[in-house]
Amino acid sequence: MNQSALTLTIAAGTAAGVVIRPFRLPEAVWAVLGAGLILVLGILNPAEIWAGVAKGTDVYLFLIGMMLLSELARREGLFDWVAAIATSRAKGSPKKLFALIYAVGVVVTALLSNDATAVVLTPAVYAACRAAKVNNPLPYLFICAFIANAASFILPISNPANLVIFAGGEMPSLGRWLATFFAPSIAAILITFVALYVMQRRALLSETLAADIPTPALSFPARLAGIGLVATAFVLVGASAAHLDLGLPTFIAATVTTLIVLTVARQNPFGIVRAIDWSVILLVAGLFVVVEAINQTGMTASLASELTAISADSEWHAVAITGIGLAFLSNLANNLPVGLFAGGVVNAAHLSDRLAGAVLVAVDLGPNLSVTGSLATILWLSALRREGITVSAYTFLKVGAVVMIPALIASLAAL
Repeated sequence: MNQSALTLTIAAGTAAGVVIRPFRLPEAVWAVLGAGLILVLGILNPAEIWAGVAKGTDVYLFLIGMMLLSELARREGLFDWVAAIATSRAKGSPKKLFALIYAVGVVVTALLSNDATAVVLTPAVYAACRAAKVNNPLPYLFICAFIANAASFILPISNPANLVIFAGGEMPSLGRWLATFFAPSIAAILITFVALYVMQRRALLSETLAADIPTPALSFPARLAGIGLVATAFVLVGASAAHLDLGLPTFIAATVTTLIVLTVARQNPFGIVRAIDWSVILLVAGLFVVVEAINQTGMTASLASELTAISADSEWHAVAITGIGLAFLSNLANNLPVGLFAGGVVNAAHLSDRLAGAVLVAVDLGPNLSVTGSLATILWLSALRREGITVSAYTFLKVGAVVMIPALIASLAAL
């Protein structure tokens, strides 16, 4: 077996391990194992391994910052308070509660990333449903999964995959980003809402909610956490407008916010540090190494050349092929490795904003078809399991097929 074939075999095995999780081992184990094999077999030398890991520095800083803010908000009960407010405003109407939770999900995803929606908002929504004495919380919990991906390209900060795709290349300025993705984002959000509501309408109509729901008190540390979240969002929008990398501003803003809140609350910082899922960083680092090895095979350059040729003939044809193909591939191999690989193609081919946008829409929105499509959905499933709720792959697929496919087509058309 030649080196290129060996590299692709390891890459396929790594993607399968991340998606299937054999022996129930964490996703990060398989990514690190793949990177380790690449080193041991001499496909990349230590310097090249380190270069691959280093390409993800901005992504690591962004993820750490967002995980800090999310855990801080969770500990202080900020999202529980937001979910309780939404539930009380529903005034006993399941339809209003559905719409309000959806709106909260859009805001949280846009300003804090889709992983925050999956990790923090999901348990808060479950707690709110329990307080409202909801018999079947699943229609509301589905919102957390689907909006986490549907709203994840409103801003560059809305999904770590956005940073992954442009890692090693040029992140569009905020103005270019909004010009490219605002219309597709609106299309994805609206169509996802309509499709999801239609799918869950029968369950909502048979539901009754408690009308008078007490709103938990918001402590001073929780208010500070909220102010910090808003301030961080402004910092990141400003950094994006100034065409700066987003990782370091996220990390600094999150660290400052966390230190202020923990000092006021007189809490030990080691508790929040231990609560963060550091394996996510290892997962992304391992995938960066695997994709660096794939780049060495020449496949990235070959696909970039092919895509450039198709685009020159018909840009809409290229958008359709790229968007639909990558969307379904993201469900088979998870959108993180697909995003890393696609990002290499984007940077190598110097694609137009519209075609690069099709790549990003596919990687962000496409995973709404399956439970293994994105890290956010995997985290959502984990959050549900902690509450004793299970959602089968088939159940998710039935909803995802109705929700994702029209939203994807509309978003690509809006480009």
